Amino acid sequence: MRKLELHWKILIGMVLGLLFGYIMTGVEGGGTFVSNWIKPLGTIFVKLLKLIAIPLILASLVKGISDLKDISKFRNIGVRTIAIYMCTTLVAIVLGLLLVNIIQPGDGISEETITKLTDTYVNDSGVTSKLKTASMQKSKGPLQFLEDMVPDNAIAAMSNNRLMLQVIFFTIFLGISILLIGEKRAKPLKDFFDSLNDVVLKMVDLIMLTAPFAVFALLANVVVSAGDPELLVALLKYAGVVVLGLLIMIVFYGILVTVFTKKNPFWFLKQMSPAQLLAFSTSSSAATLPVTMERVEEHIGVDKEVSSFVLPVGATINMDGTSLYQGVAAVFIAQALAFDLPLSEQLTIVLTALLASIGTAAVPGAGMVMLVIVLESVNFPPEKLAIGLALIFAVDRPLDMFRTVVNITGDATVSMLVAKSVDKLGKPKPKNWDDHYEDVK
Repeated sequence: MRKLELHWKILIGMVLGLLFGYIMTGVEGGGTFVSNWIKPLGTIFVKLLKLIAIPLILASLVKGISDLKDISKFRNIGVRTIAIYMCTTLVAIVLGLLLVNIIQPGDGISEETITKLTDTYVNDSGVTSKLKTASMQKSKGPLQFLEDMVPDNAIAAMSNNRLMLQVIFFTIFLGISILLIGEKRAKPLKDFFDSLNDVVLKMVDLIMLTAPFAVFALLANVVVSAGDPELLVALLKYAGVVVLGLLIMIVFYGILVTVFTKKNPFWFLKQMSPAQLLAFSTSSSAATLPVTMERVEEHIGVDKEVSSFVLPVGATINMDGTSLYQGVAAVFIAQALAFDLPLSEQLTIVLTALLASIGTAAVPGAGMVMLVIVLESVNFPPEKLAIGLALIFAVDRPLDMFRTVVNITGDATVSMLVAKSVDKLGKPKPKNWDDHYEDVK
């Protein structure tokens, strides 16, 4: 009997999780049961993925750089990566603005719905914390994000997943230094990181064995903790515009893959599907990063020299799905609250969202924090900011799940484009968790 592929197992887990969560909403005490006995399984899984994210970046990036032999290759990879990321983010923002101006979802929101959303969410701790974080972020200087990239304590940076850019900076610095001391002197350290990389990738394989059960738990919890169904329905048109834009971005990535790498886009999406389904379930690019790297390297064939730089950087600064959401959400709020937003101000949104996607990379809950910065850039009334966030807060979690899928798909696409441009896109070489099990059992 043919073994069921991983993405089908995860998909089955997701569907069963949604059904189980829906059933539990109609059972007295069902929500408490899911929170106490089901949710922890998903939380442990996400923690395991985050646990190995930093070791994987450290080992993979050092191995990738030290294998280059030529430092100019790394410069070529870096420049191309940043340039392509900026271009895809720009496409996402412009696409979002085009869709929201054509469909105008904010014009259909009634005063009654606005009042109900405001009363429900305006004082929510999630809304107030995002406003506070955005205020702190805006008060920083224009080069603060560069300053924040450089750690003053490498060990402290490695102890916090939100400081991933600092870890990347230190790891690049370490990898280049290993290159510069010569192959003979660098060999012991290089062998250590090569071995660590293999071990961490094996940990990814082992963690993924539990993925179907974990996504069941994560999705069941999402359903039982969802907000007022009536408010979700009221925001359906807005949510539909965001999801439509995200789907178009997936098609855009498929076109890029076809044109520049000559690969079948459906094959690409199939290979990435386990990572995409996890991104949907966890709503975290950082948590999904180990799986994204494993799929891109072993199942798509991108050389580690490219993937070890492109993917960690992408997980922190490339947010195509989130950037598209910025444009849609900002204009939707303006439409709903009758705030005039001419073309010139919408061009400001493009620039601000582009810069904010880098500047707020390490901020928790970056999507809504970025949105506050974008709204302030077009002189949106400060007293209405909380109301604006309250309007979209009810559907932020489900939309976050969709935009995280686009974020990691964009990262994978760019890794393929960069790999192809430097002749580092080879044949896939998938590994299984039990490749050496017979030797040790």
